[in-house]
Amino acid sequence: MAEVPIFQVDAFADRLFGGNPAAVMVLPGYPDDALLQAIAAENNLAETAFLVAEGADYRLRWFTPAVEVPLCGHATLASAAVVMERLEPGRERVTFHSASGPLAVRRAGGGYVLDFPARPSESVAAPAGLAEALGAGPDEVRVNAFNYIAVLASAAQVRALAPDMAGVAAMDRPGVIVTAPGDGAHDFVSRYFAPAKGINEDPVTGAAHCMLAPYWAARLGKSEFRAWQASRRGGEVICRLIGDRVELEGGCVFFLEGRARL
Repeated sequence: MAEVPIFQVDAFADRLFGGNPAAVMVLPGYPDDALLQAIAAENNLAETAFLVAEGADYRLRWFTPAVEVPLCGHATLASAAVVMERLEPGRERVTFHSASGPLAVRRAGGGYVLDFPARPSESVAAPAGLAEALGAGPDEVRVNAFNYIAVLASAAQVRALAPDMAGVAAMDRPGVIVTAPGDGAHDFVSRYFAPAKGINEDPVTGAAHCMLAPYWAARLGKSEFRAWQASRRGGEVICRLIGDRVELEGGCVFFLEGRARL
């Protein structure tokens, strides 16, 4: 029976129990997918990241408790913290090879900056059942291959939502991002619901901001944003749209460090 390092890290957080918790496991190689999925279900966090060294870089995969996903921001941020703070202390940048291509992460102040692909979207009519599932009628709906965006009039509406998760899961996209203009110090706020992926509400979602950044750039006429994901835990994401890429910046706090028996 092998033992491998495991970490639990709060990502997009500046304090313990904030942001979005991710498990990060460091493996000598990938076992079969059924075992990876079973480990993610056992961890029962929004994401478990599995790291395998690949030369000077790392191969990275992400699993929810129910499915493997093609991109995950907070678990990539957590993986970067594990590499640069625990596996190779003092390292300034790392590249992860993934289903979404190479993903570079660098240190920045007290946190890290992710370089992710932007996810443009197009305006569409609201799909049947969306307003009923959210409990609010959106002013605008946008879509791409990954998610719907439902744009509401105010941050207060976003914060007050209590969606019907069965209705959200019935949509023809695996997730629904809800967003509105920000209040206070933030340019926009959002929440993310993905019951079809085994996550009723994700606390802070890097990949959702890859879709939100191009939308708000066009709407606000600027390319850098301070965003707040208004889940119960909550978390701040600094976003920069640079061509067809999005930089996402945030901090990490370690919660658990140990070894798992496989």
